Amino acid sequence: MKPYVLGIDIGGTNTVFGLVDTRGAVIASSSIKTAKHAKFEDYIDELYTEASRLISVNDAEDKVHGIGVGAPNANYFTGMIEDGVNLPWPTPIPLAQMISEKFGIPCAVTNDANAAAIGEMTYGAARGLKDFIMITLGTGVGSGIVINGQVVYGHDGFAGELGHVIVKRHNGRLCGCGRTGCLETYCSATGVARTAREFLEIRTEPSLLRKIDIEAITSKDVYDAAMNGDQIAKEIFEYTGTILGEAMADMTVFSSPEAFILFGGLAKSGDLLLKPLVNAMDKNMLSIFKGKPKVLLSELKEADAAVLGASALGWEAK
Repeated sequence: MKPYVLGIDIGGTNTVFGLVDTRGAVIASSSIKTAKHAKFEDYIDELYTEASRLISVNDAEDKVHGIGVGAPNANYFTGMIEDGVNLPWPTPIPLAQMISEKFGIPCAVTNDANAAAIGEMTYGAARGLKDFIMITLGTGVGSGIVINGQVVYGHDGFAGELGHVIVKRHNGRLCGCGRTGCLETYCSATGVARTAREFLEIRTEPSLLRKIDIEAITSKDVYDAAMNGDQIAKEIFEYTGTILGEAMADMTVFSSPEAFILFGGLAKSGDLLLKPLVNAMDKNMLSIFKGKPKVLLSELKEADAAVLGASALGWEAK
């Protein structure tokens, strides 16, 4: 068998790719901007150019067994991105077919959060766990559900879209999926920025966030302000963590996970997010599950988790 696979993680903002060996070591990695090109064909061209350069520099031409890709709404069964709500191109996109034809290497695809779950189960905080839920807090909110050691795909490949569970049934925020009140609109990095704008418009007290153009505020700005003692910023995290913790209490009823594993930029907010999250989860937990699910942070470098998970698919690609 050829000694390497190429793992590709297509995110709403960046596409990260890495060359991975049989031990699960990322030999080298790089990235491109996902939304740079209006045409998907041009995006594939740039991905091919940059990934080929990575392969060449690491003396891996003709040594790549397969390609695994994690992408929003990518279907493991069909190889298609059916409805990429956080991506700039019209869907459906025959992702596996286009990448396989471009590179001349077999390709398999899955949802980006499922890929992260596979990476975490193989190399990270979920090692040894058979039942857990991975929640990715990035541009959107993704999830990978693992039951009895198997990623749950459902009958059509779309299971595990917990970011689109509705958490505000009335007067909820409009989501990119076309519905209102989805978890993603409150607990993603973009959701935190939306909350900041709402709070700043409603409230009158001073805040470090008022020094930033209101439309340009990011979740990182909110984090920095909170770490500097800003009261509004701290309350934004309180609000976000509470909604996520309530949702996780509901998710527990579904699959009784041993753990929730949080991954992505927002997961690095520490107690700002985790304290209200754990409090809300415990407060809303059905009594038979109280105290059972752990809340863990990903042990993998942000770029590596999804790349490693995607790469695991590369070994299976035919």
